[in-house]
Amino acid sequence: MARRADRVGRRRVFYIPGYDPFPPRRYRELYRKEGTEQARISGYALDLRAGGPTGWQVTYLDGCARVETEIEVLTWADIVAASMGRSIAATYGQLARTAWIYFASGALFRLARLRKGPTIAALYPVAFLMLQAALALAAGGALFALVARAGSAIWPDMPWAVSTLAGISLGSLAAVMLLRRFRRHDNRIFAWYLMHDYAFSASARGAVPPPLRPRLAAFADRIAAAVSEDWDEVLVVGHSSGAHLAVTVLADLIRSGRVPAEGPALGFLSLGQVVPMVSFLPGADDLRRDLAFLSSREELAWVDVTAPGDGCAYALCDPVAVSGVAPPDKRWPLVVSAAFTRTLSPERWRTLRWRFFRLHFQYLCAFDRPGDYDYFRITAGPLTLAARYRGRAPSQSRIETPLNPYGQAA
Repeated sequence: MARRADRVGRRRVFYIPGYDPFPPRRYRELYRKEGTEQARISGYALDLRAGGPTGWQVTYLDGCARVETEIEVLTWADIVAASMGRSIAATYGQLARTAWIYFASGALFRLARLRKGPTIAALYPVAFLMLQAALALAAGGALFALVARAGSAIWPDMPWAVSTLAGISLGSLAAVMLLRRFRRHDNRIFAWYLMHDYAFSASARGAVPPPLRPRLAAFADRIAAAVSEDWDEVLVVGHSSGAHLAVTVLADLIRSGRVPAEGPALGFLSLGQVVPMVSFLPGADDLRRDLAFLSSREELAWVDVTAPGDGCAYALCDPVAVSGVAPPDKRWPLVVSAAFTRTLSPERWRTLRWRFFRLHFQYLCAFDRPGDYDYFRITAGPLTLAARYRGRAPSQSRIETPLNPYGQAA
């Protein structure tokens, strides 16, 4: 007997974060804080309880509606942390290699034609790290000159080689210490963090990085187990770079025949996606194939939510169409705008407008003027994703122009 109904009494949610070294409890506390606020604003109730090291349970109450939801973070924070634990020299090597991949492939110029905001965000860590390197070299050079001059004044007969060696040693030490200080205080500007993020995505020229492959297979196994159980809906949420990871996981899951025809409703919610940053690279054949495959499937409903106010996402860019792999029978994703300028009050918008990193997480937070996008009603409320957006027209401002030079699915 089919269980794919519109109403939900029991839901299973899998959240795939973006490139983030923080543990799942960060997302649990964010959900607790922001969900409580959204419930207060919108007039429903959420009761959150811990559900193990990587998840939590939520009870939603609104009139006669009661929904029980289990949320699990499919974490890859350990892989992120390992990729960030590189030396200063290795990070600058990453910068050079990543910049070369995007420039030489032509991807950067085509991405700039899509949305300038994410392109500026991609160039931002390059500019900042180069500026920091210049400041470190200037400081080292100044100390070298000071040591050489002081040495000559204190010891006029000091051999040139000795004063030069002392100057180089102390100057180099000063430069390294300054760069280490920049990196230690990166939590204010995120230049080193973003550099590691882009470098990781580009490390295999768009293919899935080897350390991540077994983890994605494990994610697919977790979701496969859930869709064979007695849930009304299984919902996969992918945020930022977690969106294209979710595309790969769900495509593999459906392709392998592990989504039962009479199982729970399967939904995919992509938030603040940066799919083109990867799909426009020459080695992203598998991702392009997965995008094309997933876009025509009846087994799931896929809603893509972005906002022009989020300068870190490819806002309203249909990730399938712009990647050049839209099949004739394309049905997904439904591209929807979170419309920050309307769903946030003018006061709230002024507070957040220039906090770019915070805005990139707004999809997971409360809106004080919510529209039809409410993260907490979607993940904990009484309607499936498909039912909630049935009949919803896609954003008129969506971008579907295929600009990817590698736009052929493998």
